[in-house]
Amino acid sequence: MTETKIYIGLNDSKTMKQEFETEKYINILKNVCKSYRVAFSFSVTQGGYIHENGEYTQEKSLVISLINADSAAVNEMAKDLCAFFNQESVLITEGEIRAYYINEKL
Repeated sequence: MTETKIYIGLNDSKTMKQEFETEKYINILKNVCKSYRVAFSFSVTQGGYIHENGEYTQEKSLVISLINADSAAVNEMAKDLCAFFNQESVLITEGEIRAYYINEKL
């Protein structure tokens, strides 16, 4: 199985600061995932980033985790999120994982 993660910073690419409350970005993220019909989980994290102009910034980021998602859909989602969140870019990582479900009933 493949795990794909999309990292989206919340600082606006022009103003270099977060323009809206984190909850608004989370709602947009959920709507995008729903529209692409992908199962997902996400987390809010802190991180640092070096812009194309060499400037360093720290910001909140959303990290979406997807298991066995279609790579074309991932790329389209990432493009949408990049545009919706007014980002310079978003980061996608992929890796092979061992994943399985356990079911237990009483």
